Amino acid sequence: MIKQKIISKYLPVEPCNLGEGPLWHPTLQSLFWFDINAYKMYNWKDAKLETWTFSEPVSAAGWIDEDNILVASASALIKLSLTTGNQETIVPLEADMPHTRSNDGRADPWGGFWISTMGRKAELSAGSIYRFYKGELRQLHQNITIPNSICFSPDRTYVYFADTTQKTIWKQLLDSKTGWPVNDATIFVNFDSKDLYPDGSVCDSEGYLWNAQFGASRIARYNPNGVLERTIDLPVTQITCPAFGGENFNTIYTTTAFEGLNSEDLIEQPLAGRLFYFQSEIVGLAEYQVRM
Repeated sequence: MIKQKIISKYLPVEPCNLGEGPLWHPTLQSLFWFDINAYKMYNWKDAKLETWTFSEPVSAAGWIDEDNILVASASALIKLSLTTGNQETIVPLEADMPHTRSNDGRADPWGGFWISTMGRKAELSAGSIYRFYKGELRQLHQNITIPNSICFSPDRTYVYFADTTQKTIWKQLLDSKTGWPVNDATIFVNFDSKDLYPDGSVCDSEGYLWNAQFGASRIARYNPNGVLERTIDLPVTQITCPAFGGENFNTIYTTTAFEGLNSEDLIEQPLAGRLFYFQSEIVGLAEYQVRM
């Protein structure tokens, strides 16, 4: 196992209370991310920041084309025009359940979009995982407390997902033609013995999974068999989700959070909530396009 030392930097923008959902838009060459608790989405392009403010929590996105992205909010999947700001509700998402909100999400290789929900106060087993595909939103998993780590093996064989509170990442076989799950999910990594809490994840071009470990000040890389290959330390404890980006997909961006930290914590972690980035010799993959 490698304990990799890096030189990390952070974007010169305001810190996030609960940063999440980093998305590198491969055709715009820009980075989107969210502050869930501030109801905000950000875009960083050519050293300039653009901000969108919503009426409810937003947490994840997938790119549709150069003008439109699919945004997951607490009650809907929304098609957002980046030029006009127009918002079109594509499908409700637990709109009749005001105690829940969206959480982790990502587009899949077939043009679908996976999105999770959870209780606004992390209520036990209040969350679910859905897939939106060809106009249909289908519930795939339920009774999850904090769903996270949705990502896909580059050979299109598996989806990964986690329940942070259960300290477990699972993998599930996918149909090669449609991308719908087949068979039951099996454990990929269990962190009970390590007392680690898996948050967001992303797969690289070699099929390894990079996992942000909330509370542990690190991102960890696991091989396709779930064996720890390396760890990367960052100067804050609450790491939430990594993403590959940059022109060659060898820049790793990661969101963080200062939610729940007290004044002493913030003195020790003055960079909590910042969006960090660092260079990697390992190349990632372009995020998949959501096909409407």
